[in-house]
Amino acid sequence: MKTNSFQAWLLAARPKTLTGAAIPVMTGCALAHWQGCLQLAPALLCFAFAFLMQIDANFVNDLYDFLKGSDRGDRLGPERACAQGWISPRHMRWGILITTLLAAACGLSLLAYGGLWMIPVGLACMVFAFLYTAGPYPLAYHGWGDVLVVVFFGFVPVGCTFLVMVHRWDTSVTLASLACGLVIDTLLMVNNFRDREQDALSGKRTLVVRFGARFGLVFYYLLGMAACWCCFYFLTCGKPWAALLPQFYLLPHILTTLKMARIHRGRELNLVLSETSRNMLLFGLLLTAGLVL
Repeated sequence: MKTNSFQAWLLAARPKTLTGAAIPVMTGCALAHWQGCLQLAPALLCFAFAFLMQIDANFVNDLYDFLKGSDRGDRLGPERACAQGWISPRHMRWGILITTLLAAACGLSLLAYGGLWMIPVGLACMVFAFLYTAGPYPLAYHGWGDVLVVVFFGFVPVGCTFLVMVHRWDTSVTLASLACGLVIDTLLMVNNFRDREQDALSGKRTLVVRFGARFGLVFYYLLGMAACWCCFYFLTCGKPWAALLPQFYLLPHILTTLKMARIHRGRELNLVLSETSRNMLLFGLLLTAGLVL
């Protein structure tokens, strides 16, 4: 791998994680379509902001986990660019700055549709992308990662996408946001389950490190179940497909949970990571389809 090459930056951006950015914006667009308010320009800007912030967070995590010494030779997850020497820390800082500025440009463009209230929301996204692994109190190292996922992959993207087009909030947005946040948190949970022993050595006190592997496995299962339960609310809104279609997610989710329990530890859990990413994309597509029908 040539240092600081395009391929290195592409791998550092971790494109497979972009499904986590797409699902909530897709859901917010489907909710706006339900209300007859879907608009192409703000929808595309919301997608661009979400993708850029996801890449930005990936760059920040790559750099600061490397600087903190968390990305050691016994790492089980996908290889990181700084730890492998593919991108130098100096260039990664420039990458973070440029990606942040591009995301800010998309966010400012959305002010024409959403209003000035979006400024503090956008700033919060950028600040917490850093605070997740950087700063004197990195939130991911103290067990706050799951809360941040529900907020910044659920309520913020679903809610803001809906608000810039519809300009109000209702219970359907709350339940859809919660469902998206919970199902996307399964991806973080399998990461933390796989890395529990390495995280403990690095001083990273995730929920799995705090409460054990059995807790992580049960919590992973319940996250997917709870996401599906949230969708039953749409039965009360005359949207039966939005309630019923996401339930088809449960079969692959249960099968992946069983595989996770069977493998239990080691690099082979990356198979579970891939299946989890596939499952949550399926959930997002089913919920979106149900809201549009």
